[in-house]
Amino acid sequence: MSYIDWIVLISTLLLIVLYGIYKSRGSRNIDGFLLANQSLPWYHVGLSVMATQASAITFLSAPGQAYTDGMRFVQFYFGLPVAMVVLCITFVPIFHRLKVYTAYEFLENRFDLKTRALTAFLFLLQRGLSTGITIYAPSIILSTILGLDIRATTLFIGFLVIIYTVYGGTKAVSYTHMLQMGIIFMGMFVAGYMVVHLLPEQVTFVDALKLAGKSGRLNVVDWNFDLSNRYNVWSGLIGGFFLALSYFGTDQSQVGRYLSAKSVSESRLGLIMNGLVKIPMQFLILLVGALVFVFYLFHSAPLQFNPNERNKILQSEHAAEYLLLEKNYNELSIEKGRQAEHLVSAMHTGTEQQVEIHRQALNDAQHKADNIRKASKELMMKSDASSDTDDSNYVFLTFVTSYLPKGLIGLLIAIIFLASMGSTASGLNSLASTTVVDIYKRLIYKNGSDHHYLSASRWSTIGWGVFCMIVALFANRLGNLIEAVNILGSLFYGTILGIFLVAFYFKQIKGQVVFFAALIAEALVIMSYIFDLTAFLWLNVIGCALVIMISFMLKPFIKPRPDQG
Repeated sequence: MSYIDWIVLISTLLLIVLYGIYKSRGSRNIDGFLLANQSLPWYHVGLSVMATQASAITFLSAPGQAYTDGMRFVQFYFGLPVAMVVLCITFVPIFHRLKVYTAYEFLENRFDLKTRALTAFLFLLQRGLSTGITIYAPSIILSTILGLDIRATTLFIGFLVIIYTVYGGTKAVSYTHMLQMGIIFMGMFVAGYMVVHLLPEQVTFVDALKLAGKSGRLNVVDWNFDLSNRYNVWSGLIGGFFLALSYFGTDQSQVGRYLSAKSVSESRLGLIMNGLVKIPMQFLILLVGALVFVFYLFHSAPLQFNPNERNKILQSEHAAEYLLLEKNYNELSIEKGRQAEHLVSAMHTGTEQQVEIHRQALNDAQHKADNIRKASKELMMKSDASSDTDDSNYVFLTFVTSYLPKGLIGLLIAIIFLASMGSTASGLNSLASTTVVDIYKRLIYKNGSDHHYLSASRWSTIGWGVFCMIVALFANRLGNLIEAVNILGSLFYGTILGIFLVAFYFKQIKGQVVFFAALIAEALVIMSYIFDLTAFLWLNVIGCALVIMISFMLKPFIKPRPDQG
């Protein structure tokens, strides 16, 4: 990067951190640290909810996902708006009425302490692992740009976020989220414009969309019902609904965002805002990835987008074989560009038959290129079995650093950093609040002062920050990060949601029953994933349904304790 890019990057990051610390001054009690004294308006809540989801993973991996697999991933979010409506009617007023710090406090009142502790533990496990992944994503950027060991960049990013999360708590997180989302929206629109601007002069935006479509990258909707297919309308509407309902209704990283609102109505408006904006936002991010695919039809794409893995194999005994594959791949890139130009010309002035001929020729060239990429990955694994061959996380980063003008590179890199900082800070804040309120305050030290619990919250934030950095050091094994983080959530969210739904709607089920039902359901969900019985989104439905069904099956055999009625 140029000096201008570094100035833009560092200035933007400092602005965000200092702004959050300044706006959060005065967080001197646990209510202020964890809930921002319930003082935030709806638009703060909505932007904070969105920023918690929109980690660096979104802006690194989603364009790469569209580049390699098309835009069908957007179906993942189809159930989200319906989930927002359900949450506004049910979860939000209950949590506000009970005046809780975390979602899991409610479960002790409804069931018992061990059910509360189990649910909190499941949340802490999955959120701690997921937050570690969000720290890893921007570490990729620093490692790639500076040529540093990714372990060093991981530790740097982790410590940077810990500093302002520990100092300011929820209020710092929320205020930085609001500024972050404004910069992020602006930057992604600019990125989309620049992709089209850098295409050959004769290729218009409409042409780019047609090329993406004819190359299978605008596969937005798939109506086929297939339990093994990760992304179709049905998995998105049903599995995505259950995942969103659990994520926004029971995950403290989200519950903590809307519990900080001034009132129930402000929380509801914030969630509705998220439901309305999230799908268009994700669609546009994926569209940028599809347009990057079109861009690389006219420009030579790297055989391996991850420069670290490329450098590693070039230093191995298989370097000559890899360079030969790279030479063949570059020759095919020239052929792809020629066929893409012919296809655009045919779309402008040719017949449908000519368009189909050139479309098939382009797809044949792309298929040959894909086979060479596959062969290169097999060679990398042959050279080193620990190689990270999934380079989709590097596609958008490579485009940004290679083709965008000075200054804009720094801004877009800053956007990815901001997204990571926002979602990581939310994760650390929710981990700290759950640890202190649901575990430490309830099971370990029950009669401490408000100042003591504030101090415990800050130390807990530091502890979880260290844990998440350790997770991040091993995240390179997970493939595409946006898929990895959602798979991880799906392993736990269904069970957690099932516990809450039993609590809300099946009053005859008591704590002893739901506790054992949740343990059995979670074991079955993990087994379903291990044996690959279904696409991961359906695990959210399965986990939730199992908790409810097993609870009713166990009810005749497990009598409630006297204190449960």
